[in-house]
Amino acid sequence: MALSVPKAPGMAQMLKDGARMYSGLEEAVYRNISACKEFSQTMRSAYGPNGMNKMIINHIEKQFVTSDAGTIIRELDVEHPAAKLIVMASQMQDAEVGDGTNFVVVLAGALLESAEELLRLGITTAEIADGYEKALNKALEILPTLVCHKVEDYRDVNKVKEVLRSAIMSKQYGQEDFLTELVSKACVSILPDDGTFNVDNIRICKILGSGIYKSEVVRGMVFKRFVEGDVSYAEKAKIVIFSCPVDIIQTETKGTVLIKSADELMNFSSGEEGLLENQIKAIADTGVKVVVAGGKVGDMALHFLNKYGLMAVRLNSKFDLRRLSRAVNGTVLPRITTPSQEELGYCDKVCIEELGDTAIVAFRNEGKDSRIATIVIRGATDNFMDDIERAMDDGVNNFKSLTRDGRFLPGAGATEIELATQLSAYADTLPGLDQYAVRKFANALEVFPKALAENSGSNGTDIVNQLYLAHNSEKGKNIGFDIEAEKATTLDAVEAKLFDLYQAKFWGLKYAVSAAATILKVDQIIMAKRAGGPKPRQAAGSDDES
Repeated sequence: MALSVPKAPGMAQMLKDGARMYSGLEEAVYRNISACKEFSQTMRSAYGPNGMNKMIINHIEKQFVTSDAGTIIRELDVEHPAAKLIVMASQMQDAEVGDGTNFVVVLAGALLESAEELLRLGITTAEIADGYEKALNKALEILPTLVCHKVEDYRDVNKVKEVLRSAIMSKQYGQEDFLTELVSKACVSILPDDGTFNVDNIRICKILGSGIYKSEVVRGMVFKRFVEGDVSYAEKAKIVIFSCPVDIIQTETKGTVLIKSADELMNFSSGEEGLLENQIKAIADTGVKVVVAGGKVGDMALHFLNKYGLMAVRLNSKFDLRRLSRAVNGTVLPRITTPSQEELGYCDKVCIEELGDTAIVAFRNEGKDSRIATIVIRGATDNFMDDIERAMDDGVNNFKSLTRDGRFLPGAGATEIELATQLSAYADTLPGLDQYAVRKFANALEVFPKALAENSGSNGTDIVNQLYLAHNSEKGKNIGFDIEAEKATTLDAVEAKLFDLYQAKFWGLKYAVSAAATILKVDQIIMAKRAGGPKPRQAAGSDDES
């Protein structure tokens, strides 16, 4: 009989073999902080217009070259449980505002770094977390007083361009003016008179070749496809959209046809052709000029479409069909029937164009009621165009937030230093141990101008000192770091029109503090043994953009 070896008493006794447990300051808290610090340091060098790019090869060996924090976080499979919390906070920021993901990661990392120093001085995690919460509440109280610009009329392209410029500049420094023009034009052109702005209504079509300055905005939709038949141009066209193939319809039940003579055989096939011709003739008689199909267009159907002068376009994606139906204001029909006038869409011009060696089908709506706009991006490499797309995505999300709340704060690190100045003064009024945490919170905010300066090749500490000096005077609250100057100097962010979205800062502060406080309050990490066998399947995401 085998001798059973008793397990060591304590936690290990309760868990299965192979389980791991870390507890206490040394094992759990410092470990978590150092993992988050590493992660935050990686992202810090990608912050701002002069931020460095990261080259990431994900689990399916797709390569990304970008400084966009949202993409880096999404493609890195972060395993560490504490770093995952920061990733979640950053993803929430992405969902809420669509920009400022890097802000959350960098601030959370800086807060944890400061907390480590306080822990080594003997202050407890609970006191630090409470102090951070107090500092956050005070910061959110101060934030509305720092608002320096408000957009009242967001249908004015020039006013929109002014505020979106810095958001696009942080991703594509040097091309911001041209890209801002495109994004502003596209967003304002499809803004509904009532109801909310939908980000999904701005589509992006990337076509290799030429250069970035050949990009343009198309009011309507653009598809990288060729038409099916001979007709390749239609003006003032009524459009019918089918989600099924345009072909001879198969019967739903299996049937056997008994043919006894050659005449019956001839009549059978001609009857089928006659039926198809009548269907297409009935569609043509309603005034339709363009037929869009969600499946293949059969040879026989194509023959009749050409005969009646109808243009045929095939779209494989059901999402594209839905968007097109929204763009032309038509209804997607599930089977081939004669459409009523209410179900038809309308488009000013449907045509084939060639950009480089890529053929595209453009559905252009020049009228005021265009519901979807497409930005056609040109560029030399796929990676470059992907990065342009991310910059535009940030611009579009900023526009969406601005339609909800048009307030803006001074950029270039001015807001952070002003918050730090006022929070340091607030810390002096607190009697308890919280004051140390509040002061550290203020110090953590210095990381942003410091990162801007260091990524631009200047001395970070030098810049922070200059900014503090400027912010101590009454008129200096809008002073930020000048990334374009030869030597490290400051500028007035409002005069330079460097604006940061109020909503992005507001939610960024909330999420970063919440993630840092959660991580600080963890004192034990207990990891069960991993299950053997293949990994559980992830829930399938939308096949929209893949």
